[in-house]
Amino acid sequence: MNRDDWNCRYEGEGLLWTPRPNRFLVAETAALAPGRALDIACGEGRNAVWLAEQGWQATGVDFSEVALEKARLLAEQRKVQAEWIRADLFEYEPPPGAFELVIVLYLQIPPERLRPILARVAKAIAPDGTFLLVAHDSSNLTHGYGGPRDPATLYTAEDVLPALVGLEIERAEPVVRTVETDEGVREAIDALVRARQPRR
Repeated sequence: MNRDDWNCRYEGEGLLWTPRPNRFLVAETAALAPGRALDIACGEGRNAVWLAEQGWQATGVDFSEVALEKARLLAEQRKVQAEWIRADLFEYEPPPGAFELVIVLYLQIPPERLRPILARVAKAIAPDGTFLLVAHDSSNLTHGYGGPRDPATLYTAEDVLPALVGLEIERAEPVVRTVETDEGVREAIDALVRARQPRR
């Protein structure tokens, strides 16, 4: 989907997604001291806003101006400050070493297009900083619930590791996410990668 498609999808009064933060983000950052955080493909800003509520200096980047306007409104409603940047991720280059936390959550594009983005944002992680990626895993198509149905936009944790040159990989595995549905609790399979920038 291009920018216009996403702008159309984000149109409307309410949020397209839940205002609650991603559960893996909450768990994986619980022990981290707040610093500067970069949320890549932030959408309506729920994760960046939550980080700001935890004391992080949060920056969200997305190419949809409609989504970012909703992110600004969400931040105002929750009474926190965050920086919002409209940029094409295929061109965006964050400042090197500027963030103690970089997150990429559910950026579902083909791995060969994703890896250059990850390689650039990995350079933005400060020494001893953390990188976190969560995405719909390839196996979710046949063994999990929901998520994109186009296999070209799915990938595994192992698929993204070649882009994270120089980072120390702490976790790289499929994880199960429970989903409440009208038919009961279902299980989705996500890919999770957590890595750390070594101290210099």
